Amino acid sequence: MHVAKDVVRAVKLAKRVLKRRRVFADTRRRVEERGELPLGRFRVGVYFADSDVNIYQMRQWYAPLRELSKRWPVLVLARNAAGAGLLMQESGLEVAFVQKVTDIEEVIERQPLEVILYVNQNTRNFQMMRYGRRWHVFINHGESDKMYMTSNQHKAYDYALVAGDAARARLSKALWDYDVERCTIPIGRPQTDHLTGEPPFTPDDRTVVFYAPTWEGDRPAAHYGSVATHGENLVRRLIATGRHRVVYRPHPRSGVVDPEFGAANERIIAMIDEANRQDPSAQHVYDTAPGLGWQLSLPDVAICDISAMVYDRLATGRPIMVTRPTDPEAEVDEGGYLSVCEWLDASETPRIDAVLDRVIGDDAARERLTTWSSRYFGDTSPGAPTRRFHDAIETLLARADACREAEGSLTAD
Repeated sequence: MHVAKDVVRAVKLAKRVLKRRRVFADTRRRVEERGELPLGRFRVGVYFADSDVNIYQMRQWYAPLRELSKRWPVLVLARNAAGAGLLMQESGLEVAFVQKVTDIEEVIERQPLEVILYVNQNTRNFQMMRYGRRWHVFINHGESDKMYMTSNQHKAYDYALVAGDAARARLSKALWDYDVERCTIPIGRPQTDHLTGEPPFTPDDRTVVFYAPTWEGDRPAAHYGSVATHGENLVRRLIATGRHRVVYRPHPRSGVVDPEFGAANERIIAMIDEANRQDPSAQHVYDTAPGLGWQLSLPDVAICDISAMVYDRLATGRPIMVTRPTDPEAEVDEGGYLSVCEWLDASETPRIDAVLDRVIGDDAARERLTTWSSRYFGDTSPGAPTRRFHDAIETLLARADACREAEGSLTAD
């Protein structure tokens, strides 16, 4: 028995090694085919140390970064071969594959890179942050009231580009001796200027419900995922009504920690497939598209877990419900939007259709959405977040110029 298990593990390991080698070779080939990057072209960089597993953290920044590149060319520094390869395929941005620290140093020698943006808190970020005479700026991969948003790791960066007043208040409350006024720059949510794309169904009189749960979390305090507690019942009921269309977009990491969570996710996907087979006009959607656009702006109502997805939807001012975690150890900050949001308890899911009818028709809830959207994101009118993002980068580049001028003056003296 033990020998058989050892053989299975050895085969799996060998397959992973072969896959990594193929991915590495493919990425190197792409780099060689592209050739050298233009010398001295990039003042703005984005550092991404993860593999393709966490590529979703970069995907939401593709459109804003492409827009920024029209004004200041952006270079992505990717440490992992799989992550770099995927970025080269789909981001539309220039990518430098910097597997080793010496690769980073070669890029720095050829590019000024005065502003480096970080979308997550990967520990390998510190291998880039060792380099001075540039601004290291945390931009995160979402806006939410999760505990991740108040990590003391914010202090490691020169600046953080945050969504708005709510983010600043959150950091002030959670961190000791953190100068929010100096270290944070509110920019809103530039992604909302790029909510485009066409849905894979023909809009009709069905009520479109966007269900976007997060993953199960890696510790009790972060057990926000609702797939196993709410998801199956609510999707089953919405399919059964015949008047709803479900757009199901689970977190790409669903099931990586808890196999039962992953199994529940698979059952929901199978449920959607079977419903569409039984009634092709239903056009329910299992959504795995790389980017977000119509999924946030089009649905009549969204059901989200405590995650950045809540706040992405909040920025649209459209009806939303938040699933209440069933784990009593889940850390819930009810001081912000969650203090007034429309909660969905697991016990309510068997009658989710009636619950959603109430929420969609609630004018008072819609007014609260507008108020809190402004608190979290500031001016959400078309183009305003993009302007603020560009202004923030311009300000940081100007400060870099001022620092270099001051250094030059000291050297001359």
